[in-house]
Amino acid sequence: MKCDYVHIEEARVYGVKNPKFFVIGSVMDKNATFKILADGKEIEYHKLPNLANCGFCLEAELTNDMKKLEVYAIKDGKEELICVRENSKMHRIKTKIRKTLEPFEIKIKKIAHVFASFFKAIGRGFRFLWREHHLLVPPTLWGKYLKDFATKMKEIFRGGLYLDPGTPSDYQYWLKRQALAYPREEPKKLKYNPKISMVIPVYNVSRELLSDCLDSILNQSYTNFEICLADDKSTNKETIDTLKEYMKKDERIKVVFRKENGHISKATNSAIEIATGEFIGLMDNDDTLDQDALCEVAKLLNEDKTLDMIYTDEDKLDMKGNRRDPHFKADFSPDTLLSSNYICHFCVLRKKIVDKIGGFRVGYEGSQDHDLFLRFTEVSDRVGHIPKVLYHWRMIPGSTAATIDSKSYALERGKKCVEDALKRRKIKGEVTIKYNHYLVEYKYSKEPSISIIIPTKDHADDTRKCLVSVFDKTNYKNYEVVLVNNNSTEQELFDLIDEFKKKYKNFRVVDAPIPFNYSKINNMAVKTCKSDYIVLLNNDTELITGDWLKIMVGYAMQKHIGTVGVKLLYPDNTIQHGGVVLGVGGIANHAFLGESRDSIGLYARLALPHNYSANTAACFMVSRKKYDEVGGLEEELMVAYNDIDFNLKLLEKGYYNVFLPQVELYHYESKSRGLDTTTEKYKRFMKEQYYMYEKWDKYIDRDPFYNKNFSITKSFYLDK
Repeated sequence: MKCDYVHIEEARVYGVKNPKFFVIGSVMDKNATFKILADGKEIEYHKLPNLANCGFCLEAELTNDMKKLEVYAIKDGKEELICVRENSKMHRIKTKIRKTLEPFEIKIKKIAHVFASFFKAIGRGFRFLWREHHLLVPPTLWGKYLKDFATKMKEIFRGGLYLDPGTPSDYQYWLKRQALAYPREEPKKLKYNPKISMVIPVYNVSRELLSDCLDSILNQSYTNFEICLADDKSTNKETIDTLKEYMKKDERIKVVFRKENGHISKATNSAIEIATGEFIGLMDNDDTLDQDALCEVAKLLNEDKTLDMIYTDEDKLDMKGNRRDPHFKADFSPDTLLSSNYICHFCVLRKKIVDKIGGFRVGYEGSQDHDLFLRFTEVSDRVGHIPKVLYHWRMIPGSTAATIDSKSYALERGKKCVEDALKRRKIKGEVTIKYNHYLVEYKYSKEPSISIIIPTKDHADDTRKCLVSVFDKTNYKNYEVVLVNNNSTEQELFDLIDEFKKKYKNFRVVDAPIPFNYSKINNMAVKTCKSDYIVLLNNDTELITGDWLKIMVGYAMQKHIGTVGVKLLYPDNTIQHGGVVLGVGGIANHAFLGESRDSIGLYARLALPHNYSANTAACFMVSRKKYDEVGGLEEELMVAYNDIDFNLKLLEKGYYNVFLPQVELYHYESKSRGLDTTTEKYKRFMKEQYYMYEKWDKYIDRDPFYNKNFSITKSFYLDK
């Protein structure tokens, strides 16, 4: 049942003995009213008064003999049926049973997962030992392998090493442990104490929630602030009375009472107009701040006074006051910001820049913050991030904190603000909504030239599979494939080369008759290329996405982007590469290793473009100009970490590396390169590892695109 001005988020009947009917959703017209019928007769309901502008929540008490429930929206005297539900005791009993058994179901799944992981680890261990040593393990490596195996078993059977931030009980456990491990300290005196104006639009919020909001600011350990509130012509007397009460309570509280309702953009601009601080802090009228939130902002400004924008991590408060759903954010990530408003709360901005860009724009309500952040970061890239949870976002039914679906209009306006950003930047691109966020595909009038470089030594079967997938599936014309032959000896490989030379004009071979050095081999091949863009591709990969070059080059041609990486899958459709995280498990590790292909990942990282410090060279694209600018791959790194080093050189130059999950390939992982003696391999590995620690210690110790609250042994989990 579709209604143009009402969106139902949830409607359910619950309660075995004393049934109740619960309906929540959003409404575009504040003058709309509702009525509920039970078996054709109107019944009374309660409407919660403390919802945001567009939210409503209806609750009605039922009797057991009521069967059919109907909800009508009423506008201008016209009634529209928006929801129908059945009331039966059996249905309510099933709901109760399902809710009761849910915790046990989770435990059973966890136990099953532990045993599955155990047998999978045993299998992988045997496959590794067979591939590397044919089960004849040198005595010098027994200790290392046994230690690795013991660590893996601990991880599996204790489960306990990690907590899932998306599980409320896990997060609450982590919060308690953090409080014990890092007790709060009294803030030290600061030399620089900028005035921060907290700007808050207010509309019909309950006294309880508004008081919690204001008290959380008044109780800040940092004192040089003011609170600028703009009431958007509230009709709730309780809201008005609370504002007047707090005006008298503290002289730092200022209120402007608007004469007409203008919604959130106009109301926030009214609050900004009365702000006198050097910075403004954005906050909703029902959320709360951590006691040291403003102090942490001031501390960062004391470290770097040039910062124009500072944001923090956040979590949510459910209706019972429990904290959940933390958002542990990366440092400033421009491509992630195009995909979603990951910055959100809590954010402090230099006021003169906000004034310069005209504050909030009318017509973008629901995504007004996202629009502001996109415009702000076009003026200044002096953005700081505090990796601490300092803002608590209230999950009121009907608000975007509870579910983005309850404000579906916000998605369309968010799409528009991303489209506007592309237009302002004079970039052609198409924006689509995906997983309640935004996917940008860049457009161009002429296909730039691309060279795909594939090193190989023998292994004709793997190389054939790779080449066939590229030539058969690629929906792009202006490319060439450069096969780099590194000391092949098998006739099958030479036959394959002859076959593809005859078949494809855009296929050629470069001989690299040198001892294996991955960096040098690729650098040699790049020097023979005249193309605008370079793709480094392993010969043990198989293409899935036909538009891969079309999509990747759109990103690679953006001025601020370094490497463009893709989603790589194991043959069993689990993730092999979902971006690279530094400092996890040593130098670096692939994110979301072993996750399902269908998983969208934490914060939709496996569904939408996100910035990472690095991408694997098993498949990435980069412009030839940028490749040469950083000197190509480091030839001192013969086997390991050369791709990580390359990515970090680009990062040092100010470029951003981006991972594109919409492009997929299979990666059969390192089948083609045989091993030297184990001792030689180990020595080389240790030398290259030492090189990375010496050169890139600051990134390995603190990956700017991986929040420091996450585990350093399992990406995007919390340590227990």
